[in-house]
Amino acid sequence: MTPEDKLKPDGTASDPWNLCTMQQVEEVKCIVRVIPIWLACAVYYLAITLQMTYPVFQALQSDRRLGSGGFKIPGATYVVFLMSGMTVFIIFYDRVLVPSLRRVTWLDNGITLLQRIGSGIFFALLSLLVSGFVEERRRAIALTKPTLGIEPRAGEISAMSAMWLIPQLVLAGIAEAFAAVGQMEFYYKQFPENMKSFAGSIFYVGAGVSSYLASFLISTVHKTTEHSRSGNWLAEDLNKGKLDYFYFMLTGLMFVNMVYFLLMAKFYRYKVTNDEANSVIKTNEEETKENQQQDKSYV
Repeated sequence: MTPEDKLKPDGTASDPWNLCTMQQVEEVKCIVRVIPIWLACAVYYLAITLQMTYPVFQALQSDRRLGSGGFKIPGATYVVFLMSGMTVFIIFYDRVLVPSLRRVTWLDNGITLLQRIGSGIFFALLSLLVSGFVEERRRAIALTKPTLGIEPRAGEISAMSAMWLIPQLVLAGIAEAFAAVGQMEFYYKQFPENMKSFAGSIFYVGAGVSSYLASFLISTVHKTTEHSRSGNWLAEDLNKGKLDYFYFMLTGLMFVNMVYFLLMAKFYRYKVTNDEANSVIKTNEEETKENQQQDKSYV
């Protein structure tokens, strides 16, 4: 506070843009420290957003028959494999992986929160890479082997089983089990008590930003490749498009994002919680008492 600053009768600053409380300063510092991690997580969620969309179109132009009874799995329901993979892996992570890692790292959670988010980004990258190879195979079979008919408003149906889409969706589910849960815990622990609502909302803001980024990328690829020699990568008929190129492009983007995240995580410093601060104080007090006792014994 300087002589130029003025206060209201109730003790608050007359110009809050020039004079702030220490609490406001600490809150801004928390936000600034988290923003680089949040940006990487927003780009990560791009993979999940697209895995909830394009596998549906891939399934519609694949063999969705289940058994010999003629039943076809609806294309939109293949997203359930992402949810199932996430649910099963969360149980495996909490019951098996964390206790095993705890014996090695001596951490209560097995690994740090940033390591958990980084693992999610890695599995998202694997999911996109597998998606590219699966789509490449699906289109090759559709163009070189007999098809199973025509899907309305799409194109010829490839003889490749739609079950080949499950690995990429399961990998995306594992990525969510790592990154999504890790993000929520990370935000809640890194923000003070009076910012818990902000910590809960920043995750969904990142998901929203990712959706806008996905729309921007799709429209950009449409405009860029529409009149190219290879044709529109994201044509309505996937057999005429190059969806695998799009997946590989996203894989490269996710790799750059993972490198960026690793750099940001390396220089990040966790906020000390109250429990950790109390344990440090107790440890210091115990050391002081031990030193005092040693001094007395020497005397």
